[in-house]
Amino acid sequence: MWQELLALRIAPGKVLRVSIPDGRVDTLVEAAGPAPDGVVVDSGTVYWTTMGVPVIDPSAASGEASSDFSRRNGGVHAVNLDGSGQRDVLPDGSITTGKQLTSDGAGLLYWGDREGCRVSRARVDGTGLTDLIVNSPDDGQTQECVGVAVDPARGHLYWTQKGPAKGGVGRILRAGIEIPDGGSAGRRSDVEELWTGLPEPIDLHIDGDWLYWTDRGTPPAGNTLNRASLPGPGQVGTPPEILADGFAEAIGLAVDGEAGIAYVSDLGGHIRAVPLPGGRGPAAGGAEREVVSLPFPLTGLSGVDGVDGVDS
Repeated sequence: MWQELLALRIAPGKVLRVSIPDGRVDTLVEAAGPAPDGVVVDSGTVYWTTMGVPVIDPSAASGEASSDFSRRNGGVHAVNLDGSGQRDVLPDGSITTGKQLTSDGAGLLYWGDREGCRVSRARVDGTGLTDLIVNSPDDGQTQECVGVAVDPARGHLYWTQKGPAKGGVGRILRAGIEIPDGGSAGRRSDVEELWTGLPEPIDLHIDGDWLYWTDRGTPPAGNTLNRASLPGPGQVGTPPEILADGFAEAIGLAVDGEAGIAYVSDLGGHIRAVPLPGGRGPAAGGAEREVVSLPFPLTGLSGVDGVDGVDS
C-alpha cells in the first residue's frame, strides 16, 4: 500500500511529494524542467517526462490552442527518491512532447510523445531509444499519442490518441510490445482499435485484468475516471464503467491495487482518492475523498509505497 504520491506541477515545473494520509506536500525536485507531464517510480528512482517550452500565441483564445508544443524540445529525466542525483535520461530535444511515462519493471521506460505522434521507449540509462508507434500527423490532432501502459505478461502495449480538445473522437489502441517481423514503427500489422468515440482519453493504468483511464473531455462521459476489462485477442473493448466524475480536467492516474484505490489528479490542482468497486483493500466500500487541493495545475501521478520506492 502506498504512503505517498508523486505529483507533477506543470509551471513552474516541479516534482512534488504528497502524503496520502494527511495531504502534506513537499518538493522533491525544485527545477524539473519545462512542463513536466508523466512520472513513474521504479526501484528507488523517479523518472519524468517534460513537454518542453511551447510557443505562445498571444492572439489565440486561452487554453490548449494558445500553446504550440510542436518544437522538439522535450526530454526524460531522473532523480533518486531521496532527492539526490538529478540527471537527464534523455536531454531536452531528444523527443518532442513527453506525456505519460511508465516502466515495465525490467529496465525499460515507455512514454507517449504527443506532437511527435508516437510511442517510444528507452532503457533507464537513456540507451536504446526506439520508436514503437509512429503516426502521420493530421490537421485534427487525431494521431497524437498521450497515455501509455505496458502489459509485459501478455506482451501488449496500450496507448491513447485523445484527438482535439472536447472533440469526442478519442481512441484507445493496442499492439504488441515488439514490432512484428517485417514491419516498422510506422507500418505495423498488429494495431487494434479497442475503444473509439471517447470524449478525450488521457492517462492509462493496467491493474490485473482491468484497464483504467482518465478522460478530460466534455461531461457526462468526460472529466471522468473509467475502467473496462482488458479485451481478449481480436476483441474490441466493452463499454467502460465510469467510476468517478466531476474532475477539473482529469489528467494523472495511479492505481494502488493492493489498497483498492485509484488516485486522479487534474488541472484544477486536485488529487482525489476513488475506492474501486469490488476492492479487497482497506478502502473497500468507502467514499471518495480529496487528498489535497492546490492552487496550481497538476499533471502526472505515481505511487510510492514508502518502503523501497517501487510503483506497483
